[in-house]
Amino acid sequence: MTVSGAWERTARGAMLLGSNGQLRPSIFAEMSALAVSTGSINLGQGFPDEDGPEEVLEAARQAITDGINQYPPGRGMPVLREAIATHQRRFYGLEWNPDTEVLVTAGATEALTATLLALTDEGDEVVTFEPFYDSYAAVIGLSKAKHVTVPLRAPDFQPDAADLRKAVTDRTRIILINDPHNPTGTVLSKETLSLIVLLAHQHDAIIVTDEVYEHLTFGVPHIPIATLPGARERTVSISSGGKTFNTTGWKIGWITARADLVDAILAVKQFLTYVNGAPFQPAIAVGLGLPSSYFLQAAGVLQGKRDLLTAGLARAGFTVTHPQGGYFVIADAAPLGFTNAADFCRALPALAGVVAVPVSAFVREQHVEGYASLVRFAYCKKMELLEQASTQLKQLQH
Repeated sequence: MTVSGAWERTARGAMLLGSNGQLRPSIFAEMSALAVSTGSINLGQGFPDEDGPEEVLEAARQAITDGINQYPPGRGMPVLREAIATHQRRFYGLEWNPDTEVLVTAGATEALTATLLALTDEGDEVVTFEPFYDSYAAVIGLSKAKHVTVPLRAPDFQPDAADLRKAVTDRTRIILINDPHNPTGTVLSKETLSLIVLLAHQHDAIIVTDEVYEHLTFGVPHIPIATLPGARERTVSISSGGKTFNTTGWKIGWITARADLVDAILAVKQFLTYVNGAPFQPAIAVGLGLPSSYFLQAAGVLQGKRDLLTAGLARAGFTVTHPQGGYFVIADAAPLGFTNAADFCRALPALAGVVAVPVSAFVREQHVEGYASLVRFAYCKKMELLEQASTQLKQLQH
């Protein structure tokens, strides 16, 4: 596939996202607008409402003052590529050449988009878990690949090995995993990760792993799939600084992969954003070099927020799952008498002054039935906001 071919496909594929030739606003845009219009607490969108570490913020300010405000190199600034490689070695024992095996991107979403456009051709199959982060389906549609899903079922949201074996075939080009997982909060077991590596070898597939919540797990380890035997050479690992350092608006992400895969992805990425975030790149490099205590504290604080909101949801009458990582908790509204989560979320601002998102937004239409009453709430907010939301949600019992 040529680079120009990928670009043409991107333009044509945009129409796949709408109906009758018109693009539709997402449920996330709808719910966020509802939060604004009703003055409700927005637990629908997954962004923090607190700033990240001062060292990182100051590094960005200093970079702007120092004149780092023009286009950075296409692969990313050397200081950040070095920091990414050092981070991978420090936390996971993975060795990557910062000059050839690391690529800086405009967040994880661009990394994912460039990767799928670069490595798939029309008719290839891409396997994901379901529910899935909504951009996965959009990008697979843009690439004109076929989307195959493996269900994650409540309450533990772990994949069934038989389902996984059935989904991955010789037509599979990419196995795309999100670990820790959005929206369910599950962390994949080593057994599941090992099976994915085995299937990738058996069917000559590439593993693409979205690990943006890598440092935000609660009592369970995050195991990068690239660390498993036989995985490194066929894995594209994606992460970003937004979730780890509360800088989601900076959109600084990255890829680590073997050099030829990085080259192919870069060939597409140069026609997307080209480059981005010059003064934020050295700042994220500072963040990646923070002491281990920072990363442990970040996870610990978020775990406390998780516990606060899950307890509040349980008191309000929801059946609540127990996320192992990430920003979100899944709650079942059926015990409250609501079987359609989308309708429930549209009514929730009037009922309790809170906004959430239906899990059906992360599921293909033909598979909604098993997730129809499930709702995703974000707990990556200030403690006082989560306390207020928990208090207001009690109104659902009256």
